[in-house]
Amino acid sequence: MTDFAQIDTYLEANLNQSLEELRRLVAQPSVAAQNLGLQACAELVAEMLHKRGFSVQILPTGGAPVVFAERKGRSDKTLLFYNHYDVQPAEPLELWESPPFQPEIRDGKMYGRGISDDKSHITSRLFAIDALLAEDGELPCNVKFVIEGEEEISSVHLPQFVHSHKELLAADACVWEFGSVDHRDVPMQYLGLRGICYVELSVETASIDVHSGIGGSIFPNAAWRLVWALNSLKGPDERIRIPGYYDDVLPPSERDKALMAALPEVSEEYRTRYGVQQFLHGLDGGVELRIAEAFQPTCTICGLTSGYQGKGSKTVLPARASAKVDFRLVPNQTPEKVLKALRAHLDAQGFADVRVDYLGGEAPARTDPDDPFVELVVRTAQPVYGVPMQIVPMIGGSGPNHVFTETLGIPIVTAGVGYPGSQAHAPNENLRIDLYLKGARHIARILSAFAEAS
Repeated sequence: MTDFAQIDTYLEANLNQSLEELRRLVAQPSVAAQNLGLQACAELVAEMLHKRGFSVQILPTGGAPVVFAERKGRSDKTLLFYNHYDVQPAEPLELWESPPFQPEIRDGKMYGRGISDDKSHITSRLFAIDALLAEDGELPCNVKFVIEGEEEISSVHLPQFVHSHKELLAADACVWEFGSVDHRDVPMQYLGLRGICYVELSVETASIDVHSGIGGSIFPNAAWRLVWALNSLKGPDERIRIPGYYDDVLPPSERDKALMAALPEVSEEYRTRYGVQQFLHGLDGGVELRIAEAFQPTCTICGLTSGYQGKGSKTVLPARASAKVDFRLVPNQTPEKVLKALRAHLDAQGFADVRVDYLGGEAPARTDPDDPFVELVVRTAQPVYGVPMQIVPMIGGSGPNHVFTETLGIPIVTAGVGYPGSQAHAPNENLRIDLYLKGARHIARILSAFAEAS
């Protein structure tokens, strides 16, 4: 029987040592979108795992390598941890209060790019393993890590990797790359992720930008051309106009609605945190807002580029225009169907000249909220956080969980160190050190309880 008082004492005594390891990991840039430092970061992660007695492989893909590690334990049961070592670009650099790849501790938080998403989740899990090894000399169960380097660019090569390494990755359950408390500091169990289909739409109407006085009334304008194409995708009623887009949408079940209804009100917290004055569809809060956030498919313009955008005026007719657009998908939509329907829609609307470049995507996936492993993870959170963990059946974000649930056939849970103010993907990304310690305590309890569960 694991002595958790001893485990917790170890974690408290060695916290600074673990934070130094985290600092070293964050200081290694690993920006997938810029192909920056990925191999070096993979080697650093492999070194950290090898230090704990794991058998480690750095496996090639068509892009960034995947780090796989395995260590046997007392039980024959196997728990798989999925993480990623890549991070978002740090720009805009001028908005950081300290350099993004020089981690700094201020007021109980550590700041740095990727510190919350996802590097602290890697090191906090290793920290929990350190505590278990210090207490028992061995792990309570078999542990595997699969840590990729392309999560921030839609895990382009991960599906094929998982399909090709199905036996290597075989496990009984999986702990996903993230986890967090909500704005009340209550731990949340997120059991589903929306899918995504991310595209770039572009159009070219001339070989060079043209003086607007010459071309404004006789040449096609790439910016207007793209605006009209985008306008065809969604109406002012927020309804997506691509034929068949909603055909595969699976509405939330009564169990989903009940779980969402049990969650706290978020409308005022969202208004305060994001500065929004109103929500779409006339929503004002309540369970309807939470259901719409997670169970409704989207079409979002993420960025627009065309013509002159510098200071002052420049009278040009743009030759080129582009837009980044993401479609968040719900069960049972797939990126392949959405991509095909998008192309057919643009052609039918007279926009055959608008190019569609697929930048990545993945299908949505969920874990049954009544799975015994979910109950185990929820139960083991209580002594750490002092309050019950709440189940969220689906969230609005996306990730490559579908390939794990479908190919490996295992339940996926979340458990981690995040919180709403972490500013992941934004300047001044940060980690609350108190939550880092709690996250490691929870992982230690999950591993021990998992080994003992029937």
